[in-house]
Amino acid sequence: MYNLQNKNIMRSITSFDLQYAHRFYGFQGEAQYLHGHTGVLTIEVEDSVNEGVNMVFPCNEIQKTAWEVLKNFDHALVLRQDDPLLPAILDVYEKQGIKNGHPQNTMKGEAFKTELATAYPDCRLVVTKETMTVEGMIKIVYDLLKDKLNIVRLTFSSGVNAASADFTPQGSKDRCPLCGIALDENGKCPKCGYQKK
Repeated sequence: MYNLQNKNIMRSITSFDLQYAHRFYGFQGEAQYLHGHTGVLTIEVEDSVNEGVNMVFPCNEIQKTAWEVLKNFDHALVLRQDDPLLPAILDVYEKQGIKNGHPQNTMKGEAFKTELATAYPDCRLVVTKETMTVEGMIKIVYDLLKDKLNIVRLTFSSGVNAASADFTPQGSKDRCPLCGIALDENGKCPKCGYQKK
């Protein structure tokens, strides 16, 4: 989207495919059964165009930053914390010897715990406070990434369901003029080593 009032503000947009299984515990209808989805998450990041690289934020860097968190949802089981399937699944994983990880479980992110969700990457499980709807996923993702990316819109579609939410930018991120990614708290680029003077 091009803002005519400030010609330097634009958006970088990138998408992710996530394969996951879940169910709507306590709901009526087919969604109460365990089932899988291919979800598509789109992240829109807004800021001024970085004059050094002529872009807002490199989409591959948005992907790297977001994927560190999002890979916990890919090929994972997502259950609400009060779902009676949860202890049963953990019991089966314990008996199989995979609850605390397996050498072939290499596609995992760092464990996280927020008010909305907890990731247990060793057993490919995310436990949520609320039912994992498309709206719920947007809340969780924003909570996890709001301090890392200047997110203005998240869209998540899964099957025939889709939702979108707009957010107020948290201010401009200081970015490297050589590669476009966010500088760390010391003004240094973690990718190329550029140091802001």
